Amino acid sequence: MQRRKLGKSGLEVSAIGFGCMGLNFSYGHALTNQDSIALIRNAVERGVTLFDTAEIYGPYTNEAIVGEALRPVREQVVIATKFGFNIENGKMAGVNSRPERIRAAAEGSLQRLGVEQIDLLYQHRVDPSVPIEEVAGAVKDLIAEGKVKHFGLSEPSAQTLRRAHKVQPVATLQNEYSLWTRGPETNGVLETCEELGVGLVPYSPLGKGFLTGAMSKDTKLGEGDFRKILPRFTPEAMEKNQALVDLLQRIAKEKAATPAQIALAWLLAQKPWIVPIPGTTKLHRLEENLGSVDVALTQGDLAEIESAAAAIKVEGERYPEQLLKTTGL
Repeated sequence: MQRRKLGKSGLEVSAIGFGCMGLNFSYGHALTNQDSIALIRNAVERGVTLFDTAEIYGPYTNEAIVGEALRPVREQVVIATKFGFNIENGKMAGVNSRPERIRAAAEGSLQRLGVEQIDLLYQHRVDPSVPIEEVAGAVKDLIAEGKVKHFGLSEPSAQTLRRAHKVQPVATLQNEYSLWTRGPETNGVLETCEELGVGLVPYSPLGKGFLTGAMSKDTKLGEGDFRKILPRFTPEAMEKNQALVDLLQRIAKEKAATPAQIALAWLLAQKPWIVPIPGTTKLHRLEENLGSVDVALTQGDLAEIESAAAAIKVEGERYPEQLLKTTGL
């Protein structure tokens, strides 16, 4: 497995990480704890060293699974988790990044993960009612106490990143970025990361499964699958967005690869400090994702993808309006 450095932070991880959310949260199905643990350990055996979770996944249960799975290899891996929401009656109840909430979340995560230090602690979403300087200050205190090693942000604006970075250096950003979600290229995020030496860990690098080619307008999403509320996953939008999958399939055929591998290889080719974190519940998909590091896209391939993608208008927003409002703050 190739390794990459996440900006100037000193964090060095596998070129492909593992997003653990879908193991038991958000997609309407869940692996057993034992199957989840087995899959995470399979990822470790194949060289993955970055594992991403959050207190809200479950809530809480995802962190416990990740902690148990990685306990035997604790020194070999980087564990990332997140704070930033109120949790009431087992459900998300609005953003909350007040310093006392950050501390409580971090203490809970340390306990559930069974670790003495969180390698990478992200603010899950920006809280407009708490100045980002206070958030960065609270994490800075946790770092000083040895409870946290690195600070990250998820879905901030470039301006918010700059303000936070002045108080406590931001190691990585976790924003959505893929062939059908290219906001970081135009909203200043990529540019600011490069300038400040901040790594980028794209979540949903496979478009929540759509870019794998395994979905179509006829796909029926199960009960509890959060994609049901996403505008891009209506049958009409999926039918129109199929053009993007067709492009990936065409390039994949030329490269003896899969659409998912081309989508991940494209991301890896954008910047040397980008580390995607695809998630999966299947071993063969894990192996397929990791195989993307061996797919070499030439400048000609990238230019061809760029030109073809520019002619495709992605149908539907990535989130419904109320969730979009929590990003880019």
